[in-house]
Amino acid sequence: MSQLNIVIINGPNLNLLGKREPEIYGSTTFEDCLAQLKNKYPDIHFDYFQSNVEGELIGAIQQYGFSQWGIILNAAAYTHTSVGIGDAVKAVPSPVVEVHISNTFSRENFRHQSYISPNAAGVILGFGLSGYGLAVEALIGLKK
Repeated sequence: MSQLNIVIINGPNLNLLGKREPEIYGSTTFEDCLAQLKNKYPDIHFDYFQSNVEGELIGAIQQYGFSQWGIILNAAAYTHTSVGIGDAVKAVPSPVVEVHISNTFSRENFRHQSYISPNAAGVILGFGLSGYGLAVEALIGLKK
């Protein structure tokens, strides 16, 4: 398999993983999760972008969506509010796998709506940080 270039884009408050609500999000930082992914998938080049700002996430999707083979996107709370992020996912040729650490359907009703899902290649939710590894596997499967 030729080398894949995958970018992981995380939205608001995901910079607080390991500290924020560990009963929901666990105690592992995203930096630790990313290091584990890089170790498990040495033939994949990973870029990583995180922002708490909606427009910066849209800019990253537009930038990476034309230069990376695949995108793993956890837009966090913007998933449920941002038509702009959904439109950005629709506009780029890279396949996007939407990831959520928690099962959004077991949480508040407003979290049941996603503006990203209709334009994503697939959705993975509720498996904690291992959802990112599942998303990598999904993108590898799409490449074959």
